[in-house]
Amino acid sequence: MIGDFRNCITPINFLYGKTLYFPCIIHPQTQQPPFDLRHLNIIIMSKGTVVLAYSGGLDTSCILVWLKEEGYDVITYLANIGQEEDFDAAKKKAESLGAKKVFIEDLRAEFVEEFIWPSVQANAVYEDRYLLGTSVARPCIARRQIQIARQEGAQYVSHGATGKGNDQIRFELTCYALYPEVKIIAPWRIPEFYNRFVGRKDLMEYAEKHGIPVPVTPKAPWSMDANLMHISYESGILENPKSHAPADLYLMTKSPEDAPNSPDVLEIEFKKGVPIKVTHVKEGKSKDTPLDIFSYLNEIGGRHGVGRIDIVENRFIGMKSRGIYETPGGTILYHAHLDIETFTMDREVRRIKQGLGVKFAEMLYNGFWYSPECEFVRHCIDKSQESVEGKVQLSVFKGQVYILGRESPKSLYNEELVSSIPGGLSPHWPLLWNSESIQTPNPQCPLGWLSADQSKASICPLPSPLHR
Repeated sequence: MIGDFRNCITPINFLYGKTLYFPCIIHPQTQQPPFDLRHLNIIIMSKGTVVLAYSGGLDTSCILVWLKEEGYDVITYLANIGQEEDFDAAKKKAESLGAKKVFIEDLRAEFVEEFIWPSVQANAVYEDRYLLGTSVARPCIARRQIQIARQEGAQYVSHGATGKGNDQIRFELTCYALYPEVKIIAPWRIPEFYNRFVGRKDLMEYAEKHGIPVPVTPKAPWSMDANLMHISYESGILENPKSHAPADLYLMTKSPEDAPNSPDVLEIEFKKGVPIKVTHVKEGKSKDTPLDIFSYLNEIGGRHGVGRIDIVENRFIGMKSRGIYETPGGTILYHAHLDIETFTMDREVRRIKQGLGVKFAEMLYNGFWYSPECEFVRHCIDKSQESVEGKVQLSVFKGQVYILGRESPKSLYNEELVSSIPGGLSPHWPLLWNSESIQTPNPQCPLGWLSADQSKASICPLPSPLHR
């Protein structure tokens, strides 16, 4: 017998100070290992491939190295959804830290068309004020992450969301909905990780030890998340709900006090509840692609300080949090869409649709975009928008959006019917029907009928006091 395995355990020191212990072969005569395993180059099999949602910041850079330290092959993925970012620098940084592959994906157009536009159709607002800029971005980002994981044969995905926030749920519900077999590594919920990195100081020390470039500019005393739809600010000094936001916090909008002294007047055209064109009435400038429309509205809204809110909201995981948001373009669209929808939609349909919009906002906030119930609600809302068509003119001025007028080929507004001239304010409405008239359904009429000849001043019959 040349040798056999005995109870001999040899420590092997690997890169990053990781120590693993291996059984070794015992020489039958000396009862010692024939050589010192510590001098061998050991090739360790990878635990698998993980696609990391990467930002290039300190947290996800440390997570990248930590995942490699734990034995994973790491593919990094950075989504461009309209944030200010040096994507080339982020790619080079990930490669220098040992990422197996780096994906930089431009998702701006699909973010607007497939995620923001349905939110506009729904008039989606969480708890009466929040336009859901972070919430609506997460299913867009996570969907592409899962597509990359499937494409690359990765068994794992990972993210840098904390264990106290909503984003962990939004990312993970999307991942499980689109890739049920995937395994998720959430470092900030793993005791080995969060006990090791108690604060930013621990991350900085880890970064210096492992050659991770550290930020040279001081970190703002709050956290920030930016995309094409908004910028959110929370944590740090903002955790005291009484403290006022510093004037230099806002990056997307001017202070209304510093806004121009003359308004920008815009005309926004809608079809099936989504904007298809925006025109600056005075300048004649127009935009007609989804990305250009939304970017232009951000520019105009930001110039006038539109869309700032400071709220305390209820997180899905069961705590209240303070958030400050800037949503300039989204705020303009919210007011414009609300106006054209009321102008063109049947009253009772809209009443149902309003309830669906509230439900949709809750599901979106809680991360249920890809749930069957959310898909059903989106389908119903989309159906409700078939006649939401026309143009809205509005003024954007010093933090406010003022509706000026609207027109639509599918308007349910009957000027002749509503006019008090001729006839004054007489409560006596002439009856609609006679032996020669043909009644047809008409949603404007309290009883639902109008004569076939609508060019004449045919009026609905006097409604019952008990009628709606």
